[in-house]
Amino acid sequence: MISLNFGRPFHSAAGRSPRRGSEKPATRLTISCSSSLLPNKFKRAYTSVMIVPTGVGAAIGGYAGDALPVARALASVVDCLISHPNVLNAAMLYWPMSNVLYVEGYALDRFAEGLWGLEPGHQNKVGLVLDAGIEESLRVRHLQVVDAARASLGLPVVEYTVTDAALQVEKWIDPKSGQSTGRIQRPDSLLRAVGTLVERSGVNAVAVVARFPDDDNSDDDLENYRQGKGIDVLAGVEAVISHLVVEKFKIPCAHAPALLPFPLSPSLCPKSAAEEIGYTFLPCVLAGLSSAPQYLVQKESSLGRMGSSIVVGSDVDSVILPVDAFGGDAALAFASMKNNRRPLIIAVEENETVLSDTPEKLGITAVRVSNYWEAIGVVAAHKAGIDPYSLRKDRIDNVPHFINNNHHTNINASSNNAYAAAAAVCETIF
Repeated sequence: MISLNFGRPFHSAAGRSPRRGSEKPATRLTISCSSSLLPNKFKRAYTSVMIVPTGVGAAIGGYAGDALPVARALASVVDCLISHPNVLNAAMLYWPMSNVLYVEGYALDRFAEGLWGLEPGHQNKVGLVLDAGIEESLRVRHLQVVDAARASLGLPVVEYTVTDAALQVEKWIDPKSGQSTGRIQRPDSLLRAVGTLVERSGVNAVAVVARFPDDDNSDDDLENYRQGKGIDVLAGVEAVISHLVVEKFKIPCAHAPALLPFPLSPSLCPKSAAEEIGYTFLPCVLAGLSSAPQYLVQKESSLGRMGSSIVVGSDVDSVILPVDAFGGDAALAFASMKNNRRPLIIAVEENETVLSDTPEKLGITAVRVSNYWEAIGVVAAHKAGIDPYSLRKDRIDNVPHFINNNHHTNINASSNNAYAAAAAVCETIF
């Protein structure tokens, strides 16, 4: 679309006296093949949140960065996309997107609840914590990745430290929920290491690499994962590790597991392949943390008065989730916002998980779509101020007629039923 720029942007002349003799000649007409001028000048930024919970076997986003194409497509439609490492990380692969905010899961929950704000920046000072349980050869591999990221990508990794004790990671599948989870036996050692980096080097983002137990090559969970089925057994405890750091220090954090290379498989699922092409999963973590937004912890009333560069939960226009993953803190917080601040919530039916928290089960009003193609189309319509149902065949009915019962007391029972039905239609979110 061609846009015309007829001169300098509008500026207020308040407080300045006109000086006609010294005015510069009027800027000449310029033509740009972009429609970006109008949204930037006359509308606030459209912000969307994309969530795919970690370790729940999501059909899209439950493997090695396989939801990243969705994030790329969505980011091309919205002004600002907020998502988390499970969506944006792809082991040795990553994709830089200037309008995407890389937010750890615990921080995303607090953001949705209105407790934390997000402050975008240009560059973070990234520190690295290595588990003392990592053997020397594997530690060297990770440090080589860090040096490569610094030299070839210019990423600001300023220092690393090693924990004073092995973290002793344990992982398992929860028999009740079916999702992966776990724990570390020495969280104290992890937090001391992070604290040392923060105090000594002033880092404001931390990558953690913990030594994970190697699975037996005959392990069914591992083989299913490599074939694009089942659960990522590493993901749940990875989230536990990053949550510990973010809750304590309130800075961006992401985790990469240290594992011995898997045996070569000639029949690997493409969704899992990103974790098989190198010695570490660290590159995407360093790339994401290098420009992740900082977390501002304030009372909700204070967040609302912050500068225009701060993103708060009430700025969110739409939220996209798997159809059965609406039970998380962020989803519930967005759904419970007041009507005038509640974002459009979209449930993607094709992206199923092991959970059963559908919007209907939880009493959440959401738009159901078949797949992410449709979800992005709904977001595009919503951003344009268009009722998405107007793009569908025969989905727009006659406008409902509301009558104030205080002024019409002689309405019969059948009319009351009709008005109730019309009111129900009015409450439906497009």
